[in-house]
Amino acid sequence: MATPIDGPRLNPRSGKAKQLVVFLHGYGADGNDLIEIGQQWQSVLPEAAFVSPHAPERCMQSPQGRQWFPLTMRDPDERWRGVTGARPTLDAFLDAELARHGLNDAQLALVGFSQGTMMALHVGLRRKVAPAAIVGFSGVLVGPEHLSEATARNAKGETPPVLLIHGDRDDVISPEALFMSSAALGEAEIPCQWHLSSGIGHGIDGPGLMHGGLFLANAFGMKFPR
Repeated sequence: MATPIDGPRLNPRSGKAKQLVVFLHGYGADGNDLIEIGQQWQSVLPEAAFVSPHAPERCMQSPQGRQWFPLTMRDPDERWRGVTGARPTLDAFLDAELARHGLNDAQLALVGFSQGTMMALHVGLRRKVAPAAIVGFSGVLVGPEHLSEATARNAKGETPPVLLIHGDRDDVISPEALFMSSAALGEAEIPCQWHLSSGIGHGIDGPGLMHGGLFLANAFGMKFPR
């Protein structure tokens, strides 16, 4: 049985939610770490509800934080076991949150940071119906050799568009992960855009946030006056 998770929420700027953006935080953080991004994106996503669930496990390396799965870096297979093991919990949360708002997967976007990006890519590409988009900051695609499992499609038979953003000075997850991940997605015919943030380490800068917000607005079909 999946472990129930929850976290901070941000309501749409006005009216009933027409989209749902789910933030997935990194290793050793919690849902509070990313929910403020929703406030910055409300100008381009005024009809979106935002939620940032706390990962299901307490982090051994940071007892005040949470983890989607353990990271020891001693076992080359631990990331794959981790994302597959945490998937049912996240899937159950997404299903419940969509039902709460009366929305469907076409109105869903996943946004991850670091370990959260690993989860966003793994789960988003394997949903029964594809989400509108996946955005990953400072992360990596886990198990590219398993992309034959990435069968999520929308009503048009299309895979979810992906945007990967990474700092070129990231010393936690190498910037090479960006190129490896985007290349693997491209080979699997999953559309992937990327942005390399100059002078940025393991974090998110203003241009990266701007790219992410506009990417989601476009994926949701938002129209802006010219």
